[in-house]
Amino acid sequence: MMQNVHLAPETDEDDLYSGYNDYNPTYDTEELENDTAFQQAVRTNHGRRPPITAKIPSTAVTRPVATGYGSKTSLTSSMGRPVTGAIQDGVTRPMTAVRAAGFTKAALRGSAFDPLGQSRGPAPPLETKNEDSPEEKIRQLEKKVNELVEESCIANSCGDLKLALEKAKDAGRKERVLVRQREQVTTPENINLDLTYSVLFNLASQYSANEMYAEALNTYQVIVKNKMFINAGRLKVNMGNIYLKQRNYSKAIKFYRMALDQIPSVHKEMRIKIMQNIGVTFIKTGQYSDAINSFEHIMSMAPNLKAGFNLILSYFAVGDREKMKKAFQKLIAVPLEIDEDDKYISPSDDPHTNLVIEAIKNDHLRQMERERKAMAEKYIMTAAKLIAPVIETSFAVGYDWCVEVVKASQYVELANDLEINKAITYLRQKDFNQAIETLKMFEKKDSRVKSAAATNLSFLYYLENDFAQASSYADLAVNSDRYNPSALTNKGNTVFANGDYEKAAEFYKEALRNDSSCTEALYNIGLTYKKLNRLDEALDCFLKLHAILRNSAQVLYQIANVYELMEDPSQAIEWLMQLISVVPTDSRALSKLGELYDSEGDKSQAFQYYYESYRYFPSNIEVIEWLGAYYIDTQFCEKAIQYFERAALIQPTQVKWQLMVASCFRRSGNYQKALDTYKDIHRKFPENVECLRFLVRLCTDIGLKEVQEYATKLKRLEKMKEIKEQRIKSGRDGPGGSRSKREGSAGSDSGQNCSANSKGEQLSAKLRALPGTNEPYESSSHKEIDASYVDPLGPQVERPKTAAKKRLEEDDFADEELGDDLLPE
Repeated sequence: MMQNVHLAPETDEDDLYSGYNDYNPTYDTEELENDTAFQQAVRTNHGRRPPITAKIPSTAVTRPVATGYGSKTSLTSSMGRPVTGAIQDGVTRPMTAVRAAGFTKAALRGSAFDPLGQSRGPAPPLETKNEDSPEEKIRQLEKKVNELVEESCIANSCGDLKLALEKAKDAGRKERVLVRQREQVTTPENINLDLTYSVLFNLASQYSANEMYAEALNTYQVIVKNKMFINAGRLKVNMGNIYLKQRNYSKAIKFYRMALDQIPSVHKEMRIKIMQNIGVTFIKTGQYSDAINSFEHIMSMAPNLKAGFNLILSYFAVGDREKMKKAFQKLIAVPLEIDEDDKYISPSDDPHTNLVIEAIKNDHLRQMERERKAMAEKYIMTAAKLIAPVIETSFAVGYDWCVEVVKASQYVELANDLEINKAITYLRQKDFNQAIETLKMFEKKDSRVKSAAATNLSFLYYLENDFAQASSYADLAVNSDRYNPSALTNKGNTVFANGDYEKAAEFYKEALRNDSSCTEALYNIGLTYKKLNRLDEALDCFLKLHAILRNSAQVLYQIANVYELMEDPSQAIEWLMQLISVVPTDSRALSKLGELYDSEGDKSQAFQYYYESYRYFPSNIEVIEWLGAYYIDTQFCEKAIQYFERAALIQPTQVKWQLMVASCFRRSGNYQKALDTYKDIHRKFPENVECLRFLVRLCTDIGLKEVQEYATKLKRLEKMKEIKEQRIKSGRDGPGGSRSKREGSAGSDSGQNCSANSKGEQLSAKLRALPGTNEPYESSSHKEIDASYVDPLGPQVERPKTAAKKRLEEDDFADEELGDDLLPE
């Protein structure tokens, strides 16, 4: 029986209790602060204990069920420590607590202490996605469609409508591919309806933005007819808007009403907006009674400024005075729902409060409040100006009623503006006295209103050329409000009119300092620099103004004129070309272009622009003269005749145009017509020497009997001319002797001499304008065309000189701009 009993030898190396008192430095807690590995483990994720579900960590895991003979399963705790009774590294730990936890001989033989389980190695790599799987392809395609829709919306917001449409179309194509792929992989119930709706809606919006209304309507129809889209019926509002743009008002009203029927009553704001669209459409169709019903309903349910203004327009169209008054009162009573200005004034010296007020003084909410208030004032002012002339017997009484209503409302400050508008209405009716009297009523008002009224009074007196009164009221306006740019501009205008250009420039500069967008001051300071011959500064002013007013004809002309004064014709031509692109029918700009091209030697271009100028304004003598001389120079005398005949019609008292007509007939070989023309000229101007010379020569060549008669008249006129010259010469040589002789003579002789001198002066006045024998036949001082009779068969006209043409008046456009606009306008 004892054969199966084995006693443990005394020298067994695996003594269960050996090494119990051995000391391992790893467990020295006093040295843990200096252990870098332990401190690193504590600071990183490796040293963090995972969450433990049991209350007691040592008993949190399930212990194995052990029998007397069965083996035990090794269990470890959350910190990697073996549980009591577990097997670790092939060594069974006894159930007793004699041996310290974690101590075995195997550990002493070289196994390292690893409570954090770092010896297990790195985690296995993540599984790679299979990009060829259908689900992944669908996911990537859906992401691409969303990106295209976003890019389309961004391009639309940036103003690139074509790019937005292309992106929307691309998104639509990819979305259809996506739907087909989903149908192949999954059931139709898994299709993303929201993505389909957004793609179609964006495509319709981009079609509408690009004015492709038929395509937009078709796309909207696809959305509306699809019953799977929830609340798609409200898109009929967009379809109604498209029909409204196409002026198909009946269909627009139909779709608005369909949308109104499909929107529940809880969406009150949306229903009000649709009803407002219906009312506007009724106004466009002339159905004012239906429009009145719509706007009256809106004003009773949710009054707003637009509906109130449209209601006034509708009553104005039907001519109902009393209803206009009631509608105006309703418009005045619409609440603005904005904060008072006192909110933005600091009540104390608290720095924190001041910082908050400074931060919100000009934020987006404050800007929105300003815009809403400005819109309300615009509607009220426009409505008052519209109904004031018709609600009472006269517009003055109507304005007074509107002013009283406004004074009793929250828009008290608009009453003064209405009074100023009343004065402007007087101006439109050319009742200047009443306008001035109305404006003078503001002299005792507050500074802002006084400055506005004085500015307008200054403007009125300036237009009447009463510069003293204009300057007086300009001073009053400036003193009332030194920061009023219009008042400073008007003051500069009065100084400019008196010729003090330096001082005028100072006023214009001050106006620009107060308001950098005051274009009148900037334009006028450019004119002032031109007067002072500071051309570079003038050019700089006009170029700045051109950057603000891109298509202003006045600014373009002034730039071209400055370049011409700076003797840069190429730049002047370039800016004049821009000018005629803005005003292609401006005859002066066209003639100036012709003059510049002529000075450059380009006759063909000069002729083109002179001819265009003549087409638009056939009464410009300079253009007519140049065209006639051009045809004579090119040996087309027959074509020159019509221009000189038109000049003779414009200036019938100028003999030179009729002489030019006769000269053209003579040069073209039509001597009989030339002779008849000269005879007609002689009947109208019998004392014209040049006409008689041509008559004598032509009659001699043709052999007519009238030659003797014309020769006699010619001799008599030449003799009278000699007498005139002698008297002029004698008067210049001895004026003192003649005077002393007259003073010492008798009374009768003195009277006789006075009579003779008076008669001689009259004769001299008649002959003073006549040309000499060797001068050309024109009686004017211009010697551009020489038609003296030398050779009747050869060309008789010299080439016209065009360098001395009169340039355009430099202040042609300044007359409008020097006077500042009326403030209420």
